[in-house]
Amino acid sequence: MEPDRLIEISDPGDLRIAEFTAIRERDLTGRHGQFVAEGTVVLSMLARAHAGAGPVRAEKLLLLKNRVAGLSGLLSQFPEDVPVYVAEAPVLDAIAGFHLHRGVLALGSRAAPPDLDAMITCLPQDALVLVGCGISNHDNIGSLFRNAAGFTADAVLLDETCCDPLYRKALRVSVGAVLTVPYARQGRAEDVLGALTKAGFEIWALSPAGKTEIGAIAPGRRVALVMGTEGEGLPQAILERFHSARIAQAPGLDSLNVGTASGIALYALARAMGRLG
Repeated sequence: MEPDRLIEISDPGDLRIAEFTAIRERDLTGRHGQFVAEGTVVLSMLARAHAGAGPVRAEKLLLLKNRVAGLSGLLSQFPEDVPVYVAEAPVLDAIAGFHLHRGVLALGSRAAPPDLDAMITCLPQDALVLVGCGISNHDNIGSLFRNAAGFTADAVLLDETCCDPLYRKALRVSVGAVLTVPYARQGRAEDVLGALTKAGFEIWALSPAGKTEIGAIAPGRRVALVMGTEGEGLPQAILERFHSARIAQAPGLDSLNVGTASGIALYALARAMGRLG
């Protein structure tokens, strides 16, 4: 990477990197679609997303100075108009508000997701969709996106009570999948599932009390897997209205966490649909 592209920061209060200040205590989601990405894996996903024709763009990078040489190949994937700021460890830690051992931050932006109906209309005829209802834990949201990417889901649809997947922690747990998997977050769960039903989707609601074991499902061409929050799970009205599925597990165990359960269920459905090699 050309040395003259690097902009050194020596003052933690420098306004040019203000978005990175105290990132543990605050988040940029909801502010013009901006988000903070952390770590080399997420940075590589951001570079890929920026290079595509999608809604994600990189705004600026902030790196530990001694990490630059090792990241030169990755940094070259970003256009010249994306500024690259560098700082020594004490300055970078003062900016972030904690010891940033990864030494890699990026500010990105995402255009507003499309309308729910528009997203559903754009889905392929053979489609697998993951739906989240009432999931407010950032780790769980990140896990949903990571599993969606790993098991070929075409989109993630979240109801309005789910947390924003662009939160820094959710983005990190997803290892950048939030930047590549299409998603929408709006409306009540019943409205999301109603729109999918209208579009010809077969709805499977996952619950420990589900009627059909997940491995026994013979899915059709368009399938939606519905996940609820840990503890309360999915509303009874949803379990009664749609097909319900369960994951066989040891007696006496209440339930699996959302990340594990969604991974097992998506794997089973994707394999049954012939989507995995």
